[in-house]
Amino acid sequence: MAVYTHLGAEDLASLIGEYDVGALVSAKGIAEGVSNSNWLVETTGKDGTGARFILTMYERRIDLDELPFFLGLLDHLAAKGCPVPRTIHDRQNQASRMLGEKAVALIEFLPGVSLDQPEPAQARSVGAALAGIHLASADFGGTRANGLGPKGWHELADDCGDAGLGEIDPALPALVRDELAFLDASWPENLPHSVIHADLFPDNVLMLGDEVGGLIDFYFACNDITAYDLAVTHAAWSFDAQGAYLPAIAAALIAGYHAVRPLSPAERAALPVLARGACMRFLMTRAYDWLHTPADAMVTRKDPMDFARRLRFYAERGHGAFPFPGD
Repeated sequence: MAVYTHLGAEDLASLIGEYDVGALVSAKGIAEGVSNSNWLVETTGKDGTGARFILTMYERRIDLDELPFFLGLLDHLAAKGCPVPRTIHDRQNQASRMLGEKAVALIEFLPGVSLDQPEPAQARSVGAALAGIHLASADFGGTRANGLGPKGWHELADDCGDAGLGEIDPALPALVRDELAFLDASWPENLPHSVIHADLFPDNVLMLGDEVGGLIDFYFACNDITAYDLAVTHAAWSFDAQGAYLPAIAAALIAGYHAVRPLSPAERAALPVLARGACMRFLMTRAYDWLHTPADAMVTRKDPMDFARRLRFYAERGHGAFPFPGD
């Protein structure tokens, strides 16, 4: 989440008036994240008791033709009982609207807090919730290719160029070049596919104690290798703010997932390579954003080298980074 486009009070009030959610009370921009503009919106609510929503304006890496996939997926998973927010349809029963040349959507606000330092019980719940959306999406009719898969990593590397990567860190061009070659040669095939979240960082999970209150920000969701989603989540959750590996969190995350959707031997064998791919994905998108984010955007840029270090960890540790129950 972030704010790239600034909307005035009159524009916001007019937009909220297109929904049956009461009158606008307040709207606060949300600075976290890197892809879309977001506001926490408060309204009087239909019954006058107040209500909260997330307003999203789609800015970057979002093809507007794909919005029905993203928003339809939310409604599908919510109807299945998954802890995801519903879309709020406007008075014409549309899940999204155009505001000028940009699309916007109003999303249900879910209670809970994002964690900086999760406990193992919380990580276990996150693993179980992730497996739950993989199973619940089996009969979802929409499909979307992963534009940030191996082909996309090469394109981002080309966009950054060796000179740009070298500005971030002198060793980065060689690391990216060597790792892309490894992933091209090693990327697994013939593993189960499903709809995946593809971006389940701690700030995209709302916790209520040890339970998951909400999984949010599905705007990178796509059809891809199911176990890759677990690898993405493992890479996002299993390290602290200083980059130290957290084995208890890693073990709990995997145990929670495996209890709901047991991984096959082939999926388990592929996890180290999938995790290196996950690190490459976030290394490259962060590098691109580091070099190209507008100076006046209300966005917190994220350090690409954080995932360069995680990538090296997975390359060195291999299967030792993925403790399974009973191992």
